[in-house]
Amino acid sequence: MYQDDLIASDITAYLEAHENKSLLRFITCGSVDDGKSTLIGRMLYDSKMIFEDQLDALESDSKRVGTQGENIDFALLVDGLAAEREQGITIDVAYRFFSTEKRKFIVADTPGHVQYTRNMATGASTADLAILLIDARRGILEQTRRHSFIASSLGIKKLVLAINKMDLQNYEKSVFDDIEADFVEFAEELAPDIEIQAIPMSALEGTNITTRSDKTPWYTGPALMEYLETVPVDDDRLAKPFRLPVQYVNRPNLDFRGFSGQIPSGTVKVGDRLKTLPSAKETTVTRILSGDKDVQEAMAGESVTICFADEVDTSRGDLICTAESPAEVADQFQARILWMSEDKMLPGRRYLLKIGSKIVSAQVNETKYKIDMSDLQDRPARDLALNEVGVCTLSLDQSVPFDPYNEIRETGGFILIDRLTNNTVGLGLIDFALRRAGNIHWQSVDVNKQAHSAQKGQKPAVLWFTGLSGSGKSTIANALQKRLFSVDRHTYLMDGDNVRHGLNRDLGFTDADRVENIRRVAEVSKLMADAGLITLVSFISPFRSERRMARNMMDEGEFIEIYINTPLSVAEERDVKGLYKKAREGKIKNFTGIDSPYEPPLDPEITIDTTAMTADEAAEKILDELKAKGILEA
Repeated sequence: MYQDDLIASDITAYLEAHENKSLLRFITCGSVDDGKSTLIGRMLYDSKMIFEDQLDALESDSKRVGTQGENIDFALLVDGLAAEREQGITIDVAYRFFSTEKRKFIVADTPGHVQYTRNMATGASTADLAILLIDARRGILEQTRRHSFIASSLGIKKLVLAINKMDLQNYEKSVFDDIEADFVEFAEELAPDIEIQAIPMSALEGTNITTRSDKTPWYTGPALMEYLETVPVDDDRLAKPFRLPVQYVNRPNLDFRGFSGQIPSGTVKVGDRLKTLPSAKETTVTRILSGDKDVQEAMAGESVTICFADEVDTSRGDLICTAESPAEVADQFQARILWMSEDKMLPGRRYLLKIGSKIVSAQVNETKYKIDMSDLQDRPARDLALNEVGVCTLSLDQSVPFDPYNEIRETGGFILIDRLTNNTVGLGLIDFALRRAGNIHWQSVDVNKQAHSAQKGQKPAVLWFTGLSGSGKSTIANALQKRLFSVDRHTYLMDGDNVRHGLNRDLGFTDADRVENIRRVAEVSKLMADAGLITLVSFISPFRSERRMARNMMDEGEFIEIYINTPLSVAEERDVKGLYKKAREGKIKNFTGIDSPYEPPLDPEITIDTTAMTADEAAEKILDELKAKGILEA
């Protein structure tokens, strides 16, 4: 019967009654209007499901509504699903839980819109199988290929090719055969071991959804639900080495210290020898708690708290492994990245990288190539745009434990986060650690920064001048350097134009080149600071993220951002080099302030208004500010 106001206790009773059934996680994906909501509605309606509900209700105690397939209106169900999916486009993936007499299912209903490919990747990351819908009238589209590639890359080896809307093609066998043949040819490049089950169907009419239809007498394969209820679920997580990403350190009192998280792979028993990474310290398991109950063993999929025999330095973000087969630890690796932001991924720019529960600073060093979704061929690339997939190398500010994604999903995947907006901008799958990550070590030296600083009788500092072209940065920096030189300060001036004659002569003026330009200059500035110098850096440096990156490379209080605040109209009126005129005429592309953005500092240490003072007056003001900040004290 139809059930209203199903409460949490009923859900618990339901789950207990069906706990022995196997669970299949699958995703529905494809291009826009291929019929995903209609298909899910038909599956729920025709399969006489026992119970259907949103996963968030299972995770909370909110009241929900259960449905019996035979007592609901199919059109109303589909309309409701479509409405929820449209809402989910801007929020998240719509997860649904339902069960038949033979199996339990969790389905991730994802939007087909190109701009929300990120939602599809989120759903696919935990799925065992993908249902890829194709409109029989349109055949294989670019979004079809993109979703297939992402599903395959995320480790999905079973794929249902749901060739939908066959009723609009009079159930012609040749239409089905042609689409299947085209996809099989394409899939040969995806993965050698991918399993494809092609099914002709009409989600609207219910053709080949729960039982094979006489409308397709030429089709001898299983109906969709028949296939989903019987397809083997290859859960090999138990056979893999034990891993536990630490999500929480539980220490309610001095007598108890446990490390909590969900086990992605392997098993653990009391008495097992474990290793924590990145510290590489070993210890023995003394207790395993599942909730508040002591157990002797735990396995993949379970959330547990583990207690150690020794006081081992372990914190949130660390990885607990079996001592015999630990994960790798590195700060540089190669990864496949799906870019999810409308702002391009730029090599040299720093992002936050979240792997497990650990967050570190990461820099994309280079894009080796991107993958063309039309033919899966590698194409040269320096950056990645929205929904593009590329193979890149990354450097982290500290080593992290990981496994290659193809070996253990949960410890080999990561996300990239924009440092300014805190938005997720990329999904990454680790291939391997770079060899140099393990072979290059920091060389300790006896004459360090402090020794250089003491010898020169000054504090090292990086004075970073930023502003539009023509704002007066170089003129003011030059005037300031002369004053510092006159009082026996050891300085060096790096000017944007001068550096581009040598160190950065290979770079142009695209956003990617500008990011790399500043990255190199920041690295040199750090070396200058290590030598105990006061370094004056005069660069437009248009992006806040790169200026922040440079700041973060220096010691606290060592980076002084000096904003030469000159309005565009004033800088353009000066136009000493005639660059603005050429930019306005279209003779210079990517010129800051004209067709390339400049992001003013939000909170600089020093601001100079060049419309209110001369270059010499500005230099004197900066000198006074440096004295007030203690930079010029010995």
